[in-house]
Amino acid sequence: MSAKRFLILLYVSDALVTLRVWENQEALPKRIKLGGISVIDSSEPAIGTGSLVTLHFSLALSDGEIIDSTFGKKPAKFRIGDGNMLPGFEAELMGLKNGDGFEKTIPHRNAFGEVNPKNIQRFPIENFKHLLNDDMTATKIGNVISFTDAGGFEIPGVVKKILDKEIVIDFNHPLSGKDIIFKVSILSVLDIDADSVVVKV
Repeated sequence: MSAKRFLILLYVSDALVTLRVWENQEALPKRIKLGGISVIDSSEPAIGTGSLVTLHFSLALSDGEIIDSTFGKKPAKFRIGDGNMLPGFEAELMGLKNGDGFEKTIPHRNAFGEVNPKNIQRFPIENFKHLLNDDMTATKIGNVISFTDAGGFEIPGVVKKILDKEIVIDFNHPLSGKDIIFKVSILSVLDIDADSVVVKV
């Protein structure tokens, strides 16, 4: 005879229902809070490597300009350590639980890195005449130009200067050298070892 399995509803948010399965009654959390249609695991797993996390986040520059945000949209869902978020941002999430949140400034060295002078390169202006003289979309300072490396991969570069005989292209990440204001609201945390399913309703 198969063992009984206990199914507990952990979190309900944006029509996303997360379920967790316990193999036996002894393993069930000792305290379960009931609220509306939600049953919340009061053991509140903390974020660690491998945790499945659902959250809202925003990235902004020091002047308040929003770079990216999920607030008011579908939340982001990813597993810690899967490469979807830069390590410097993931490190700030460690130990957080359902309902936690913060807003803090991430130093540029822990965000998109330092500006590398070697990634700022100069090219003969003749190589870009067809772009500079395009009547429809003439290339200007601040425009992004895509280059192809020896492996066939596209590399974006930002036009920094247009001189008489050369053009200066910056291949650093556009946000390198910039401190980032990181705002987070944790919606759900699922342990790495949890036997779980996700149901959309």
